[in-house]
Amino acid sequence: MINQLKRIYTCFPGGKHKVLTMSYDDGKIEDRKLIKIFNQYGIKGTFHLNSGLIEDENRIKPEEWKELYRGHEISCHTVLHPTIARSPLPQVALQVLEDRRALEKAAGCPVRGMSYPNGSYTQEIVDMLPGLGIEYCRVVGSTDDFNMPENYLTWKSTCHHNHNLLENGKRFIALNKTQYLYLMYVWGHSYEFPRDDNWGLMEEFCRMAGQREDTWYATNIEIVDYMNAAAALKYTVDGDLVYNPSAKAVWISVDGTIVKVPGGGQIMI
Repeated sequence: MINQLKRIYTCFPGGKHKVLTMSYDDGKIEDRKLIKIFNQYGIKGTFHLNSGLIEDENRIKPEEWKELYRGHEISCHTVLHPTIARSPLPQVALQVLEDRRALEKAAGCPVRGMSYPNGSYTQEIVDMLPGLGIEYCRVVGSTDDFNMPENYLTWKSTCHHNHNLLENGKRFIALNKTQYLYLMYVWGHSYEFPRDDNWGLMEEFCRMAGQREDTWYATNIEIVDYMNAAAALKYTVDGDLVYNPSAKAVWISVDGTIVKVPGGGQIMI
């Protein structure tokens, strides 16, 4: 019986074992240049926007959101960017829901992610977010590692772009043990690049880390959706059949062989 056991691993799309995602807050006009860099190197970003601060001349206007962020993700950052740990819980709920409402009207799709404004949150807020339609939320801080998050509602990044970006990028690129899943998550604000005079830093990172065969380039919500679909796979005890109840295709490794499990499909493995 033991000889019949298999090594079955979850993979990222295409059988890859590494994913890179970028996350930028506030919707400032510098997002235009940042997106051009991302698009040049095949990198995807999630952009967290405040729908109530659009009168600021340095912010992207709603009529530009859908086209500018095409191929990337528009995500919630609350209406007015308050320090929500100090706010009444019903007001926090409105800050999230009204931001979602405005972003969805402009983007033409459900908005299901968020980053905490000023990195501020409480456990009560975390517990409330799923009921508001939020499936992940990024916190402030760096892990300097490449682990998948234990809780997507308190998702900490690998690093801010001003914190060991190139060093972490080189370590990420060098990872080659395919029995693990690796995630590199970079965050920041695009207005920091002209302020710090370091656009070249991001260009160098994207040139180095982009368009690599072993890496999946995804938005935050694409990672959440894919991992949920992977977790929903149903296997027989013998590991000879797998059923995928979701609509999304999932890739697995079976004794080193990459197998695609189509959405709604059941296959022999």
